Amino acid sequence: MNIGSLVEGALYRSMLENDRTSLQNTLDEINTMSGIDDVNMYDSFYNLVYTSISNDSLKHSDPDCISCHDDFASMFKEKEKSYRIIDVETACSMNHNSDESRHLIINSPILNSPTCSTSSCHAHPEEQEVLGTLLIKLPMKELDTALSTSTTDYIILASAMSTLLFIFLIVFTYKKIENPLNAIIKASEAVTKGDKSTRLEIKTNQLSDIRTVSIAFNNMLDNLQDANNELQNWSKQLEYKVQKKTEELGQVQNELINVERIASLGKLSLSVAHEINNPLSGILVYSKLIQKQMLNSVMDKEYKDKILKNLKLIENETKRCGEIVKGLLDFSRKDQNNFEDKHLHEVLHETYELMAHSMKVAGISFISDFGAKTDLIRCSPNQIKQACIAILVNASEAITDNGEIILRTNNPDSETIRIEVIDNGIGIPASVIHHVFEPFFSTKDKTSGIGLGLAIVHGIVQNHNGKTDIVSETGKGTSMMITLPLVNN
Repeated sequence: MNIGSLVEGALYRSMLENDRTSLQNTLDEINTMSGIDDVNMYDSFYNLVYTSISNDSLKHSDPDCISCHDDFASMFKEKEKSYRIIDVETACSMNHNSDESRHLIINSPILNSPTCSTSSCHAHPEEQEVLGTLLIKLPMKELDTALSTSTTDYIILASAMSTLLFIFLIVFTYKKIENPLNAIIKASEAVTKGDKSTRLEIKTNQLSDIRTVSIAFNNMLDNLQDANNELQNWSKQLEYKVQKKTEELGQVQNELINVERIASLGKLSLSVAHEINNPLSGILVYSKLIQKQMLNSVMDKEYKDKILKNLKLIENETKRCGEIVKGLLDFSRKDQNNFEDKHLHEVLHETYELMAHSMKVAGISFISDFGAKTDLIRCSPNQIKQACIAILVNASEAITDNGEIILRTNNPDSETIRIEVIDNGIGIPASVIHHVFEPFFSTKDKTSGIGLGLAIVHGIVQNHNGKTDIVSETGKGTSMMITLPLVNN
């Protein structure tokens, strides 16, 4: 603020010459100036010496500051210009009683200069630095009004600019960012659903980052399309090769089935020999009895009944031989994979009859328990019979003393039937149980088998859309399970 210096300069001559009249006139003149309310002069002890306020003025109370403020000396700096703002809440009697505007108080100290100390009209010693002080009060109403108006205008302008900027950002974000991102999301969803032809549109006015992402996305889809085409070609080639290999494996499997059938026939030959030999021996014995009886000339009714009874026995035993031979021929007949709807229990009954004598000869208790309520399946009966015989033969070979084998069925659910062959043999070690269905794997001695039986069983069951399971514990026996799908009526 330069007003303090201007006022001090205007009063300088009057103070130097100690012309009190001129000083008062100057103060009165200053009081009439626009922008200055009043000017007050105080001596070095802050006593009021001159004031521009007239005695009859109603706008001010006593401008004598020390009458209200005992700490007046501490309110301003002693040797430097200082400033203080007063308003309606400030406890200062120099403020207008009815005016609520703020005022600026400028404190300008009057310092002892060489001119003052050497003047003939003054006798201030040189060591006295401060001779008095000027308090100039300036109204801040116009400044506050201008500031308020400027603040209001600034707020309105800032609000308008912020609104415009916000709208611009929304439009910019929507057009330049949100729309391209939505396009990327839609393209991603289309690709997820299998549409490989989707591509993003590249525009010249796009943001560089969005444009880069769009180009990279399209390149990725192109690469995926190329990779997918290549995978499809590989898949077709692999499918063709798998089909050829499957055909080859099918032929090998059929050959292995025939090999296993021949091996099984060899194992059954001993039991078949016993089975046929016994009824033939009976035929021979009873034939000789008939011959002796026929030589007897006396044929009463008792002899006649005996002859008829013996002839009936001969008939039954002969029929049994025919059934045994028929079962053997059915089993040895080459299977052409002619599937038919067949009741599984009929096949298992035939299997049981075929194996019953060999089990009896081996001293094994052979029990059947066909508890399944529904047993109609789509199958090759001869293959099912072969699979069951292979399992039964393995079970019989795993039994040592007091052997027991149970052949039973049940329905795990309404869609399947399960065949179980349970023995109390030596069991299979847990370390090798997962290998039992592998070709040429065997837990028997080298002379007991070639390890194709269960592998062929597994192939037959797979050919019937079934599955095989095995549960075994060393020393406690084995449970072999075949699960087959039922025919839906």
